[in-house]
Amino acid sequence: SAAAASEAGFRPCLRCRPESAPGTPAWSGTSTTVRRGLRLISNGALDDGDVEILAGRLGVTSRHLRRLFSKHLGASPLAVAHTQRLHFAKRLIDETTLPMSHISSAAGYGSVRRFNDTFRRTYGRTPRELRKSGEESERTATLTVRLAYRQPFNWQAMLSFFAGRATPGVEVVEGNTYRRTVCLQGDHGVVEIRPDARDGYLSLTLHSINTNALFETVQTAREVFDLDAPVTEIDATLSNDKTLRRFQRKNKGVRVPGAWDGFELTVRAILGQQISVKAATTLAGRIAARYGEKLRLTGDSDEAELNRLFPPAERLVRARFNNLGVLRSRVDTIR
Repeated sequence: SAAAASEAGFRPCLRCRPESAPGTPAWSGTSTTVRRGLRLISNGALDDGDVEILAGRLGVTSRHLRRLFSKHLGASPLAVAHTQRLHFAKRLIDETTLPMSHISSAAGYGSVRRFNDTFRRTYGRTPRELRKSGEESERTATLTVRLAYRQPFNWQAMLSFFAGRATPGVEVVEGNTYRRTVCLQGDHGVVEIRPDARDGYLSLTLHSINTNALFETVQTAREVFDLDAPVTEIDATLSNDKTLRRFQRKNKGVRVPGAWDGFELTVRAILGQQISVKAATTLAGRIAARYGEKLRLTGDSDEAELNRLFPPAERLVRARFNNLGVLRSRVDTIR
C-alpha cells in the first residue's frame, strides 16, 4: 500500500502523482474489518488520532486492529490516515490555487509548520516549492477539484438513477450534471458533479463549502458515485456467469449508487414501500419543503431549484406529517 511504502522511506513520485489515482485495488481481498476501518478513516475517524475509539467502533481491540492493518496493508491505521491526508493535500496544491494555510487546514494538519515539515520529509520540498504555478488566491465561494476513477464508468447510467429519484428542492439533474444541497459542519453548501474534460475524472465543484469540510466532502462524493470500485475484478466475476455475462457486456462500467446521508436514504426507502419511485420522490420533496431548513449560501451564490436541506432525524422525530400523503405506518417507522 502507499502507506507501507511511505513507512519504508519511499517518496511519492512527482511525475506519476500516485495521490491522483483512484482507490487502490491493493485493498481488495483484505479482511472485512480492515475494509470497514479504511472507510471510517476516509470519513475522518482518526482525525483526533485515537486508534482506541476506531477499534471500538469496529468491535476489536486496538492491538488486533494494528495487527490486521500490518498484515493486509503493511502499515498502521495512523500511517494510513496520514498518507490519505498527505495525498489529499498534494492534490489541492496541484489542482487549486488555495493558500497553503487553507490546504493545511483542509488536510487536517494542526499547524502550517507541521504541514510544511511533513511535506519536506516526504517530498524533499516545501508545499510552495511543489506548486508549479506559484499562484495563490484567497478562498472563494466556489472551488473545483477532480475525482479520479478507473475506467470504464457508465456516467449516464449513474446520472439516470439519480435523475429519477432526485428530491425536489434538495437534488437536481441538469444536462450532464448532478447537484444537491448539503450541510457540513453547520454550513450550508451545494455540490455539483459532472464529467471532467480529462478522461478518467469527474469534476466536483463545491459552493460555499467550508475549507475544513473539503476532505469529508470529497470522500463522500467518491462513495456516492462508487469511484473506488474494483471494476476489473467485478467484470471478471460477472463474466464467469453465462447469464450475467450478456448483461455485463451491454452495460460496461455500471457502478452502485450511494447516498449522501444514511438517514436520508432510510427515509427514502421507507417512503418507497409499495409505491412508485415517482410517488416516493414526490413525498420526499413534500417532507423537505415543510421540514427542511431553507438553504443559506455565502457570497454571491444563487440557487433557484435548490432551496432546502433534507431534514435531519432530530427534526422529523417531532414532525406531524399531516396533509403530506404519507401513511401513518410510514410515519411511525420514520420516527
